[in-house]
Amino acid sequence: MLASTSRNSLKRVSRKAALWSSQSECTGALPVTFSRCQSTQQVAAKPALHPSSSRIRNKPWSFVPDQSFQGTARGSAIARYQFRSTGFANSKSTAMVLRMCKEMKQEGVNPDIIIYNNLLACLADDCHVLEAWAVVEDMSSMGIAPDRNTFNHLIHASRRLHSGAMWDILDKMDAANIPPNERTFQLMIQRHTTPERKNLEFALQCVYEMGTRGLILELTIAQDVIGLAAELGFPRLAIDLAENFEATSVRRLSSEIWIGCLASSAEALYAKGVQRCWEKVIGDLNVTPDEGLCLDVLHTAGRHGLSDLATDVIRVLRILGADWQEYHFAPLVEAMCNAGNLKDAFGTLDLMRSSNIFPTAVTTQPIYEVLKQDVDKVDGAWELLDKLRSEGKTIDRTAINAIIRAAISLSDLQRAVGAYKAFPDYKCVPDIDTFNSLLSGCIIASHRGLGDRLLLDLKELDIKPDATTYERIIVLCLTQATYEDAFFYLEEMKAQKYVPPRSVYDAIIRTCIAAGDSRYTLALDELKQCGYTVSDNLQTFIDTGGRESRPRS
Repeated sequence: MLASTSRNSLKRVSRKAALWSSQSECTGALPVTFSRCQSTQQVAAKPALHPSSSRIRNKPWSFVPDQSFQGTARGSAIARYQFRSTGFANSKSTAMVLRMCKEMKQEGVNPDIIIYNNLLACLADDCHVLEAWAVVEDMSSMGIAPDRNTFNHLIHASRRLHSGAMWDILDKMDAANIPPNERTFQLMIQRHTTPERKNLEFALQCVYEMGTRGLILELTIAQDVIGLAAELGFPRLAIDLAENFEATSVRRLSSEIWIGCLASSAEALYAKGVQRCWEKVIGDLNVTPDEGLCLDVLHTAGRHGLSDLATDVIRVLRILGADWQEYHFAPLVEAMCNAGNLKDAFGTLDLMRSSNIFPTAVTTQPIYEVLKQDVDKVDGAWELLDKLRSEGKTIDRTAINAIIRAAISLSDLQRAVGAYKAFPDYKCVPDIDTFNSLLSGCIIASHRGLGDRLLLDLKELDIKPDATTYERIIVLCLTQATYEDAFFYLEEMKAQKYVPPRSVYDAIIRTCIAAGDSRYTLALDELKQCGYTVSDNLQTFIDTGGRESRPRS
């Protein structure tokens, strides 16, 4: 209304200005009468526009008002309600759009497909399924056929129903000869990739259906499906989907999706997936994973003998600013051993020690697993140590301890003692693990004399015995005909504030019962005082006076 009034006012002003201009040309004064001037018709016939107006009117950017914009009264009402309903749909205001429909009914204005779809959009957002279908029925009664957006809104409204409801809507679309689009399947997939649903099978079925219909998988849909597959522990499927998507699309998945695939592969110890995702994350995306994910990758590399990957993870940990720890290098040693690179595994122990990281028996467990296979591998380990020594490397004592453990596992106490005597040759000093391993060999051979000499060496080196040391020396004493020293070391163990394990009391009780020694009752009482329960096997041994189990009927 304001635009129309202003336009008419400008026209009147233009006519008056033209009239005054023509009168001024005749009399030189403001017009009073029209007798000395040209007639009004002649004045009106004169052009009132600027001489350059014709040129402006011919310019491509000139504006020509649309006099038929407002149209009829009914058309204006429909346009107004379309505009209002679109705003309500964007703001998801169901109450407001319903109130607007009431106004339309009072005014006798019939809605069109745009208003119906905007109403469905509001109802679908609030999951009003029955109301949405009622709107579709009302559309049919008004002679308005639903379009693709109508069915998309119905699918969105049915997201809390069983998945069969969505397939029924797709069947109705096919019956109406309305093909679904990417938005249709996006609504279906998003419904089943939520944390509450996590229906990967349905999502994959929708992806397959999109492929058969020639629809392009959108980035958000692809990321939802791939992320769900990785989260549910299907790393191979997730990686295949990710690589296939990037091979057929110009869009690229986010780094979070690839990190999720890497984490899923590492958790499942899927070696190929870890390698592919690690190259993608570190090499292509230049993203640094956190320390926890690096540890998972290290474990996978260690299990499958991927020493190069494990070494690269150690490098990334340094870039990340994480302090190297023993549990970082243990998988690296395992990877080298599983890859058959025992020499580098021994060399890694020296690297750890030089970095102020102290290897333990757990660190060298993979080395022990390799050496205990046969005697030749034990003998070959000395050759590797000699090569490292000739290269100027320091031999760590945990390497010799692994050789001792392997020899004892092969019941070769002589080779174990030989390895013990080789400590000075490699400028190493034995530790408590060395003596505990040798004592276990003495138990197997019932060699009490060697055990006593080892205890003397232990005292000379000023190494304090631990609970394992006392446990093994007690068991070693029990292997002899005279086992009085077992009680002595038991009391010494308790004096050092060590709680004897159940296995110690079990061995003492069995030995005393077998020898007819009534002191087994004292050991049995102490076992109960320590909070241990008597096992069924031990109770049967006591009840039968030394037989392991009662005869079966």
